[in-house]
Amino acid sequence: MSGFCIDIFLQPGEVYFGDSETRIRTLLGSCVAITLWHPKRRLGGMCHYLLPGRPLSQPREDNGRDGRYAEEALSLMLDYIQTAGTLPAEYQVKMFGGGNMLSSLDGRQPSVGERNIEFGKTWLAQHGFRLSREHLAGQGHRNIIFDIATGDVWVKFQPQAGNGG
Repeated sequence: MSGFCIDIFLQPGEVYFGDSETRIRTLLGSCVAITLWHPKRRLGGMCHYLLPGRPLSQPREDNGRDGRYAEEALSLMLDYIQTAGTLPAEYQVKMFGGGNMLSSLDGRQPSVGERNIEFGKTWLAQHGFRLSREHLAGQGHRNIIFDIATGDVWVKFQPQAGNGG
């Protein structure tokens, strides 16, 4: 790993954007993390969202955006890249998580992880981002480390033991 100075642990619902002196870590189950890295400028960020969208029972307060929801987390990331004077197509994009941590009640509905993956991929494509790598789905959790100096992302996947327990 490079000589980073800032080490960020991203909690669920958080978004962070930084420069080459930053390393971002997180832990995922059914949540999804998306990393954006600008190779020429060596800046980038990560979001960690829990659900594809905000429930209708939870209206926005003060027009704020909540990083727990995919659309809002990704729009915050888009704000960061626009503030940096960059474009979506200039970034390397990687997507992680979306594990099947809980089986659905009737077995026919997509899991939270599956819905998180689908929403993220669709949103990225609609906004001009190209996904370069992914480590998605499965049963278990992932430790993610993103080094903004190099764009490297390390994934440690821990399969879930037993039959859904």
